[in-house]
Amino acid sequence: MRHKIAPLRLLSLAALVTGCASITTGHNQSLSVETRLDGQPAPGASCKLENDKGAWFATSPGTVVVHRSYNDLNVRCEKDGHEPGVAAARSSTKGMAFGNLLAGGIIGAAIDAGSGAAYDYPSIISVELGRKRSLPAEPPPDASTPHIAPQPLGNDT
Repeated sequence: MRHKIAPLRLLSLAALVTGCASITTGHNQSLSVETRLDGQPAPGASCKLENDKGAWFATSPGTVVVHRSYNDLNVRCEKDGHEPGVAAARSSTKGMAFGNLLAGGIIGAAIDAGSGAAYDYPSIISVELGRKRSLPAEPPPDASTPHIAPQPLGNDT
């Protein structure tokens, strides 16, 4: 009887010290990066994606795995002969992070928040060369890709 209780205690302890989002979706997220010029695809740009958890690199169009974070993901893409493009992908809190308060308690929610597992970025990041833009955390319900009017790069933003 004693041997059956020990694994149950271990499983209960593991549930208390891990977060729900950490278990179901992990700390990393796969994103697609594309670059455009005057609304047309502009492949071959070198892109750097960066947040407080690290920096990652991709060539557009491409896919990269980043570490999730509460902070926005800053993306800068450069291509020879063109002005760089800059985008800030906003981080959003996943719905399961709130449910974690009920299932995993404050400890589980804190683990998910600290590790970044409670957050998501847009799955497709489109960077317009020569422009600076901010991407919403979630696309509008009636569109597959967010439409944000790009703004020229400048020192005033």
